[in-house]
Amino acid sequence: MGLAAVSGQLGALGYGLAAIGPGIGVGIIFAAYIQASARQPESAGANRTWLIFGFAVVEALALFGLVLAFALS
Repeated sequence: MGLAAVSGQLGALGYGLAAIGPGIGVGIIFAAYIQASARQPESAGANRTWLIFGFAVVEALALFGLVLAFALS
């Protein structure tokens, strides 16, 4: 038997696999914020800045993966 041929939109499969990392990252970021706010509620405002910054960086990585998936196809 020969090797199985793979055809179709491999960019969609690649982006689907690349989206797993940012999905886990967003979950970790929000879990850390909730835990920090529960431990010290008075620091929730200062931690919210880092929450938004971390979320933006992780989502930017997901968008780079989307662009790269379509650019290479």
